[in-house]
Amino acid sequence: MTNKTVLNETHRAHGAKMVDFGGWDMPIHYGSQIDEHHQVRRDAGMFDVSHMTVVDLHGAQVRDFLRRLVANSVDKLKKPGKALYTCMLNERGGVIDDLIVYFLGDGFFRLVVNAATREKDMAWIRQQAAAFDVGVTEREDFGMIAVQGPNARAKVIGLLRASDRASVDKLGRFAAATGITADGVELFVARTGYTGEDGFEVLVPADHTARIWDRLVEAGVKPAGLGARDTLRLEAGMNLYGQDMDEDVSPYEAGLAWTVALDEGRDFIGRAALERQLEHGSARQMVGLVMDEKGVLRHGQKVLTSAGEGEVLSGTFSPTIGKAIALARVPAGDVRDVRVDIRGREVPVRVVKYPFVREGASLVPDA
Repeated sequence: MTNKTVLNETHRAHGAKMVDFGGWDMPIHYGSQIDEHHQVRRDAGMFDVSHMTVVDLHGAQVRDFLRRLVANSVDKLKKPGKALYTCMLNERGGVIDDLIVYFLGDGFFRLVVNAATREKDMAWIRQQAAAFDVGVTEREDFGMIAVQGPNARAKVIGLLRASDRASVDKLGRFAAATGITADGVELFVARTGYTGEDGFEVLVPADHTARIWDRLVEAGVKPAGLGARDTLRLEAGMNLYGQDMDEDVSPYEAGLAWTVALDEGRDFIGRAALERQLEHGSARQMVGLVMDEKGVLRHGQKVLTSAGEGEVLSGTFSPTIGKAIALARVPAGDVRDVRVDIRGREVPVRVVKYPFVREGASLVPDA
């Protein structure tokens, strides 16, 4: 049975083209994926991300539990409202899922994990939490709207009552606060996102989500679908779970070394495997590719290098750059003479640093 978010009827009323996405009936676009992409880069667009899984953790040992569960260090979170991005790992150092952790108070943390991994994530979290007597509550009473773009924050702040606007406006990156709308709806507003643009991800009580969506439309925020979300996140060099990483890929092999904290005295799940990988070196690395010839890079295409073969993980035509871009996993070391096998033809590509786009501008050097 296909799952539906609380905004399903709203999407259909706005003329969205709906597709199955990991068992969820979701909008792929509302007419033009390219227009929606540019709308987010240049102004403000919004996405229904109510299919994401929100999990509240309570208990006296919840911080100790998270010190064990995730690869980044929650000890960095000292002030309520602060958040960090991290991964849950298996004992082999492979990524079970990537997620955001929010510190909300003594004995209270909130997680936001991926939709397609909901069942395995919840089973893993509950299994690990048992030893710490931590309460695990899945918050199905929330909808979630991601409002992204250079004008996104102003649009969300405009919904709030005057007394809450300043506190939400001054939020730093990876921080969250509660705000009340002018008509009394409480929002959990986090300065996070999956597009490379500024903006908020907003948790809304489920029975108010459609009304908040419509108010954002009235404020000039354009709905956008999963198609634009994917091209935006790839331009921003952000991983997609299940495509760029999975349980057989470590954070080091997924370009996520910055999400690992090998702080002294903390034995998180997968740490020993990561330390062995650091000692002996990774056999694989993630790189960015850009193709100057016409065509599109796609998941699964073979990458040929001077050091051996690799594979395109995520690939697309970049609306901002005007060329095909990709994330690929290739042999570690200095790779040269890189080509991609496109239907039997070896097409030359350049290895470039990612993100490919920042704040609406291409970071890819000219050929």
